[in-house]
Parts: sequence; structure tokens; C-alpha cells
Amino acid sequence: MSVLRSAPLAVPVEAVSSPVEAETPLPTGPAGRDRGQRETLKLEKRLARQVGQAIGDFNMIEEGDRVMVCLSGGKDSYGLLDMLMKLKARAPVHFDLVAVNLDQKQPGFPAEVLPEYLRDLGIEHHIETQDTYSIVKAKIPEGKTTCSLCSRLRRGILYSVARRLGCNKIALGHHRDDMLQTFFLNMFFGGKLKGMPPKLTSDNGEFIVIRPLAYVAESDLIRWAEHRRFPIIPCNLCGSQENLQRKQIGDMLREWQRKHPGRIENMFTALGNVVPSHLMDPELHDFRHLKATGVPDAAGDKAFDEETFPEPVGRPFVGVPLVGA
Repeated sequence: MSVLRSAPLAVPVEAVSSPVEAETPLPTGPAGRDRGQRETLKLEKRLARQVGQAIGDFNMIEEGDRVMVCLSGGKDSYGLLDMLMKLKARAPVHFDLVAVNLDQKQPGFPAEVLPEYLRDLGIEHHIETQDTYSIVKAKIPEGKTTCSLCSRLRRGILYSVARRLGCNKIALGHHRDDMLQTFFLNMFFGGKLKGMPPKLTSDNGEFIVIRPLAYVAESDLIRWAEHRRFPIIPCNLCGSQENLQRKQIGDMLREWQRKHPGRIENMFTALGNVVPSHLMDPELHDFRHLKATGVPDAAGDKAFDEETFPEPVGRPFVGVPLVGA
């Protein structure tokens, strides 16, 4: 598909935010209602600013893009679609959105909820029905983690759907907390300093995968889902597994945030401030041929010097705690 390329998307906050809907549940009394409306409007502006900034920082969406928004029925993907629709209505570049849900035939899955919701929104959408649930349950022993196989099956199906629908980009609803959890999962259990990037190519090289919620805290998405009254659909596969390593990491991060407020923001900022010469990967830094030059080096051996950490530019954090903090 031929896609035009132009300047990356950059939308002022006031252009993205829309008025607070009248159905918002608010505290009782005039003062409570006013306070509730102000807080909800601040939340909406923060979400809009963070999504818009992530898109701009990583050039996620460009003129002529056709973006497939993966909608699972959870709070994150609902929030993603909601914010992208607001941006589309006011963005300086033209792009199309197609909402796609994969119905995996989980028992009890309310198949009518998402089609009705998307029809009411008036957005182009597609429901793909594939019985991956039976495959996963047949191949994974009871009590074992289903996420890996389920993820591989979903990924292949979504690539096929994106191809059929003529999409060149795939938007996923992973947020800041997901990205931090993935980093620690890879470090603790995989022996790698590897995270979940905001933008990358698909496994088959055919699509660009984007995560516009990269700067957004999960707690804000929960609050936004409550305000918007999204029809949440629980997952009966990974969502029902209590002993997942990811859950352990999430509990650890929440405990850290309780004891040391602001640590989550600092750790996430660190993902964008990597110094390869001070790690141990010979593929990233040429340790083998390193020679003394006699020239002072500001990045030299200062391992035990006290460092100051200025407020990062372009990383919009507001000190919102993790869920449960």
C-alpha cells in the first residue's frame, strides 16, 4: 500500500481534549461536582498530552497512515482507541483508524459487546473470530502459563488481519507500567537488558507496531475507564492466572512505589537514558579496542562520583502512583 509521508503528528493539548461528558459520575453537591469535573478534565488533558507526546517523540503516526487499533475489551485498549479518536479529529495530518478485536472463543465471552460498542462509536471496525482458546487449552498443561502460546497465535492472526484491511501500522494498548514490568521480567528471568519499545517493526518486517500509551500510568487508565464507563470484558486465559511472573514484578513495583514515591518515574526515565559504555555488552561498545588517549573524557571512570539527575526533557511525568500504591 502506498502511504504518503510527512511531518510527524504533533497536536497541542488544548486541541485534543474535549469537554467532559455529562454522564461522568461525580461527588455529590455543587462543590463536589465542580471539583470532580476539574479533576476529570485534568486527567483527560494529561492523557491527551502524554499520548500526543509519545506519538511525536517516536514519530508513531504520519500522513496517510492506516492504523489498526487492537481492541481486547480491557481498559487499556479502550483508552487507547478513545485517545486516538480524539487525536484523529483534531490532528494536523490525516490518518485512518480501524478497530480490530480477536474473538478467541473463550467460554462465556460476550461476543455482542464490542460490535455494539464500536457501531455506536461509528468507527470502522472488524471482529476476527478464531478459536485460539481451544488450541491453548489443548497444548498447555493445566496450571502452566498460557501467555506465550496465546501471544504467538494472536500475533500471527493480527498480522493477517492487518494485511487484509490494508493497514501499515498496528497500535497496541501497552502502557508505562507494562513497559517497566517487561524490562524487569527480561532482566530477572531472561538475563537481558531488554524492554518493550514504543515503536518497532513486526516480526515479519511487514508492519510498524506502535504503543501510543507508552508514557501513560496504569492508574490513570483505570480512572479514565471508570469515567468513560467502558464495557470491560475480562480475559479468562492470562487474566485468571495468579502466579504469573509479570504479576510478581507488578507487586514488586507497587511496593517500591509505596516506600519510595517517584521511583517508578525515575526508572522509566532511565529506559531512555542508556549509556552503553557503562554496561557490559561488547556488541554495543568496543571494549576490546579501548585505549588510553591522554584526553580527558567526561564519560570516563566516574563510577563512584555523586551524580545529579536533571528533570528529563520530553518525558511527561506527573508523579501519579501505580495502582494499589
